[in-house]
Amino acid sequence: MTTWKIRDFHPQDVEGILALWQSLKENGVEPVYDLSEVLASCEKDHAVVAAHGDQVVGAAVGRAAHDQGWIVFLSTLPKFRGRGIGTSLLAAVENRMAAHGLNKLSALMPETETRVEAFTNRGFVVKKNLRYFERRIPVQRAELGALEELGGRLLPRDLWDRVAGMTAEKELLERRLVLPLAESELAEEFGVVPPRAVVLFGPPGTGKTTFAKAMASRLEWPFVEVFPSRLAGEPGGLAGALRQTFLDIAELEHAVVFIDEVEEIAAQRSGEPPSPMQGVTNELLKIIPAFRDQPGRLLVCATNFIRSLDSAFLRHGRFDYVIPIGLPDADARTAMWNRFIPAAAVGHVDVAGLVAASRGFSPADIEFAARSASQRALEKAVFDDGAGPGGSAGVRRGPVTADYLETIADTRATVSDAVAADFLEDIDALART
Repeated sequence: MTTWKIRDFHPQDVEGILALWQSLKENGVEPVYDLSEVLASCEKDHAVVAAHGDQVVGAAVGRAAHDQGWIVFLSTLPKFRGRGIGTSLLAAVENRMAAHGLNKLSALMPETETRVEAFTNRGFVVKKNLRYFERRIPVQRAELGALEELGGRLLPRDLWDRVAGMTAEKELLERRLVLPLAESELAEEFGVVPPRAVVLFGPPGTGKTTFAKAMASRLEWPFVEVFPSRLAGEPGGLAGALRQTFLDIAELEHAVVFIDEVEEIAAQRSGEPPSPMQGVTNELLKIIPAFRDQPGRLLVCATNFIRSLDSAFLRHGRFDYVIPIGLPDADARTAMWNRFIPAAAVGHVDVAGLVAASRGFSPADIEFAARSASQRALEKAVFDDGAGPGGSAGVRRGPVTADYLETIADTRATVSDAVAADFLEDIDALART
């Protein structure tokens, strides 16, 4: 349980900064910046502290100079290390410096400093022998307005790591998509053209949206989701609004653009006279080649019904890959159950039994069943055990195997056997990996 909180530096925190400074010296670490510089930056630049009650147990101080920011001071008291305080402090001070429109955040640390996890956790890269840490700011200040207008956002950096299971899918996306985009210069040396567009297809609830967001997180690119249903009400109609949206996206330096249920605007064209939606499909088919000419961006389209897509939509030259995202296998289900079962209860739950009972469940089904089991266990503990709404020290803590098996039995699988069989046929006929 977190026993500390991050807040802005207050003048009365000077004594705490002095204690942190002295702690570094006592542990043989000679700070790069003088104490006077650190205290001056606390007053006039950007400083945050980690407080445990009234005690300052950590601090981070930053200074902005033109388009570059510097971490002037970062320290945590020895007995509070290893709790993620340093990483949280860096995130907080970076957030307070964002208004300066920085495109780089750097830190110089003494060679004797060995606690570098806080920097690496925030995406800094070690440079040279001085332990020079550098972090590229994903979105420039000039882009923030355009990103806000588009409804885009930056996602947490750890989202990729938080995707439980689905190891085969994650590895495929990492190798085919993320690697060439994240290491574009290296890819160019090997003659690899970074992907520009991909289709993710599979049954409902298998995590296509989650993977799109995770890739944006992994790349540290803004995530922009395009909602055709919202654009339909624009004065110029859906086709015009779609065209304008992609023109606005072109103003961003990097972006992962996501269209879910793309079959709604890219369905097979047929019939006489042409339907109004055919004009939208035609517009989208024109947009994609223009989008592909812009580096530093990736279009991800997701569909539950790939058979309904227009044949021209999936043609080579528009999409680099057509990747299936299916139901989780036993290993993936094991990882998911371990993620959703509370840490205090997981050692007492028959996870293997849950994995077997949830065969054919999508990730969304497993999450629903797990959340339902936790809710049922809470209600049993409070009401059925006679503790009342206030609870008592004698009631059990956390769900047990029976709670999960009950909710699994009551959960209707999203993907039927027929849909699963169709998906396997679609892989053979349409997948390009």
